[in-house]
Amino acid sequence: MPQLSTSGRRVPYAFAAALTLATLLTACSGSEQPPNTSSATPSEFTVPVTASTVEVLDAGIEPRQSLRMSPPVGTTQAATLITSAVVSQQIDQQPVKDFSSPEITIPLNAVVTTAASAQTPTTVVDLTLSDMSTPDATLQAALGGADGSGAGLSITESGSITALRLRPAGDSANAARAAIEQAFGQAVYRTVALPDAPVGVGARWTVKQEVSSEILLDQTTTVTLTARDGDRLTLAVEVSQTPQSSVWNLAGNAGILNIDQYVMAGSGTVTVDMTLPLPVSGDMSIGGDQAYSDPDGSSVIKQSITNTIRWTQ
Repeated sequence: MPQLSTSGRRVPYAFAAALTLATLLTACSGSEQPPNTSSATPSEFTVPVTASTVEVLDAGIEPRQSLRMSPPVGTTQAATLITSAVVSQQIDQQPVKDFSSPEITIPLNAVVTTAASAQTPTTVVDLTLSDMSTPDATLQAALGGADGSGAGLSITESGSITALRLRPAGDSANAARAAIEQAFGQAVYRTVALPDAPVGVGARWTVKQEVSSEILLDQTTTVTLTARDGDRLTLAVEVSQTPQSSVWNLAGNAGILNIDQYVMAGSGTVTVDMTLPLPVSGDMSIGGDQAYSDPDGSSVIKQSITNTIRWTQ
């Protein structure tokens, strides 16, 4: 999945950019800096998130009720976000290279600082990150300086996220910042919005959203309410992404690539409690194969990508 930030290196010729496509797509270019080196960044920055639209396909069985996220001010929740990205890449007949990002586990302590109301229809959640871990020794060393970093979410009553705030700790290394941003990018675009209309168990709806990245994508998430226990909802989720164009206009006026193939789809389940700001549990995987070529067709790059995200308590 293309992430919120694609801060890869710029190149002067179109197909030369293909050499760094995997880096761009997984937002791991920060690892070019030494993992124990930090650089000056704003104390907090906000990443806008594109709006989503919800359409009910089947209202499900009775009883039907409106599903609204309504955590009150002061609500706290401890949750753990776990993400990974597996990326393999081949240029022409060259050997396949691995550009995967290691799994990262991010314990989160959440507190609701503003509750949604008629005057303020958005819940504001503040997150503190601590004791992050990964099996990759180099990244683990970088994560040590990122302890105490913060993040924040603005969430509508439907559960859709409208803004992501990131607040790196002062000693955060570039590699740690990039890994954290990538993890939250996955989390934000795997959020399930709830419909306004009353629904019951068995209800199905679609959530449509533009995923903003180097390639603009239309994402469709099909959701089924498989169970409900009070405020707790169990949701089955299917995700697919489609490029808005058959051409990739590379950043920095570096040229274009033809998008010859783009498959990105997956599924999973998520459990949410409408009185809590973060998912209670979840396990989703999305992946597929892509192929790109330079305009004269002389070179082709192929990628296979699998992104996974899990939520635990």
